[in-house]
Amino acid sequence: MNLPAEKSCQSKFHIFIKLILLTTAVCLLTWGCGSKPKSFEIPTEKGTRDATPTCLTPEYPGTQVFSGEGYCIDISNASEGYISACYTGSCPKNKFQITQPDGTTYTYNLHDEMEIFPLSSDSGTYQVGIFENVQKNQYSKLAIESFDVTITNTFGAYLYPNQYVQFQEENDAIQLGQQLAYSANSDLDVVSNVYNYLITHITYDTEKAETVESGYLPNIDDTLASGTGICLDYAAVMASMLRSQRIPTHLEVGYAGQAYHAWISTYIQDVGWVNGIIQFDGESWELMDPTLGASTGSRKLKKYIGDGDNYVTKYIY
Repeated sequence: MNLPAEKSCQSKFHIFIKLILLTTAVCLLTWGCGSKPKSFEIPTEKGTRDATPTCLTPEYPGTQVFSGEGYCIDISNASEGYISACYTGSCPKNKFQITQPDGTTYTYNLHDEMEIFPLSSDSGTYQVGIFENVQKNQYSKLAIESFDVTITNTFGAYLYPNQYVQFQEENDAIQLGQQLAYSANSDLDVVSNVYNYLITHITYDTEKAETVESGYLPNIDDTLASGTGICLDYAAVMASMLRSQRIPTHLEVGYAGQAYHAWISTYIQDVGWVNGIIQFDGESWELMDPTLGASTGSRKLKKYIGDGDNYVTKYIY
């Protein structure tokens, strides 16, 4: 079979930059272009909210497994909102696909250790498949299986780590997230502190965006240590911090205008899923896109964001 060539949010981001330059005359490349962001210092006064990190640990007990020579797919915890898989065959290039009940197909690369993948749709019938590369973009089927699942933990996929949002308690980013949540009285305070810290401490890495290869996976501690990153890095760090603070968070990949991009959405108690917020002024939310927030002034940002129609979600991790 022929698998479509993968579109990369990272390698396509330069198109997004051109789009912004044309539509809003805003430079997204460095701190020096557009309005310089304000500094942000971590508040030190103790808040009423518990800031202790809660890093859920995925399990793969092997009670429900699809396996064969060179692969294993463990669906034992599908009701929690995730499954795991690994590839131990000899083919250097492989693809793992999950087709959701709504028909959306997610494609991943597999490695030789168990990795976690979210079930990003509702309960229903899922299909999983593993394919080995034959030549160029041609792949042969190694395995295809279907299974029905009733997802009982509706937030599980957005609280557990996965291949794109990888984190555990010992990560520097998670410890920093605890510091940022220390002064919080609510989840909203945590979101605000994390967002403001990231947009003032990480700069957009233009060179990386131009050279990153398909299949790139973010490393949250590397991003913090370097102080630079691309759209997927920004989104992964923020999603990891918020999930570790028990705030369900989507890492979303889709289109910002005509270009592939990554951003986040969060679930706020008594509000629901808030898709694309930068700040809450007491009445309304605005886009939560830490890459854009780090790169441009609020007025020009609002002009581009408009009512959110410029952002179209394709995948949720």
